[in-house]
Amino acid sequence: MVDRRSFIAGLAFASLAARARAAEPLVLWGPPAAPSIVLAQAVASGALKEVAPDVTFKVWKTPDEMRAGISAGTFRAVVVPTYVASNLYNRGLGVRLLNVLTDGLLFVVAPSGTVKDIAGLRGRKVAVPFRNDMPDFIFRRMLASAGLAASDIDVDYSGTPAEAVQLLLTGRADAAFLTEPLASAAILRAATAGRTLERAIDAQEVWRKITGRQAIPQAGLAITDKLAADIGGGGIAALQTALEGALGSVLKDPATAAAVAAPALELPAPVIERAIPFSSLVVRRASAARADLAALFDALAEADPRIIGGKQPDDGFFAL
Repeated sequence: MVDRRSFIAGLAFASLAARARAAEPLVLWGPPAAPSIVLAQAVASGALKEVAPDVTFKVWKTPDEMRAGISAGTFRAVVVPTYVASNLYNRGLGVRLLNVLTDGLLFVVAPSGTVKDIAGLRGRKVAVPFRNDMPDFIFRRMLASAGLAASDIDVDYSGTPAEAVQLLLTGRADAAFLTEPLASAAILRAATAGRTLERAIDAQEVWRKITGRQAIPQAGLAITDKLAADIGGGGIAALQTALEGALGSVLKDPATAAAVAAPALELPAPVIERAIPFSSLVVRRASAARADLAALFDALAEADPRIIGGKQPDDGFFAL
């Protein structure tokens, strides 16, 4: 039998062990896209000290790098397309969604006056980054809503968003399907060369017509079960609160937020500042976004249920 002294000592040891785990350095990983502005701001503000004493922010470059990091257990808090979080959760890989960080930031960018709607893309060459990933899935769904198949246009699947921008700027593509801040970057770079590009199609508006929902809950912060166990419920809540505060700072002072995020995103601060109003940035708890997530997952599953891991995720998917 365990006496009272041993029991108390055991509790103290468990508490110290938990605090030691929480004291491990934490890296917040984000994509080369606007949601990372919020992460960079949260880290720079020092608001994450309640979560871990040493928190840094890094950018993952490609979906393959992101998935490899999660699989290896090195990415414990990472911004992912929300369907990726569902897929990993449904496959039992110990990943849950903490929040949604954008309600959609996808645009078809094209020379001014050349494209008015989805149907206007017929016969044109469109650069689309990341084949079989979120931009591609949304783009195909938009085409279907206009009665178009992928074969009705010339889709150039570029390896990265930057490559898609280059195809557009050099005239090797008639349009490009871009996230922010790359859409802003393309427009500004074209202007310096005397060309005029525009956000010809707002994917968020098209999505509202397709689904009746007001948002594309495109990306959010996923956390691993190991991180959740290490920082506990209090740490999870503190992480969410810090990101909510960071969003307020980003929206209140976009110029400063852009300067903070510029080195990691490897883009000029003015480009990032220009992109913020078009990025639909939010920090909404995953459970509060459940209806929008379900609509998105249903739309993606129409093409292939395996995209979301075979089914809608259950209650355990929502970390908050």
